[in-house]
Amino acid sequence: MNFLRSRAHNLIDQLSDDELETLWGVLEPLYCDLYMLRAIQTAKRAHNPGDTLTREEAIRLLPLLQSAPRTL
Repeated sequence: MNFLRSRAHNLIDQLSDDELETLWGVLEPLYCDLYMLRAIQTAKRAHNPGDTLTREEAIRLLPLLQSAPRTL
């Protein structure tokens, strides 16, 4: 893995500022997608039966939650 990291650093060092800005525009959404994918995978591993509501249960509880006083 260090080899790939070294190659990536060398490539980045050779780019101009304009090229870096373009590269970041492409990499940022990919980075966010990877971050979200990891979070989803973690949540899937931590999910237990009964942790979520069915659609019908959620609809029944919605009026109760909307009328509850909101406090900070």
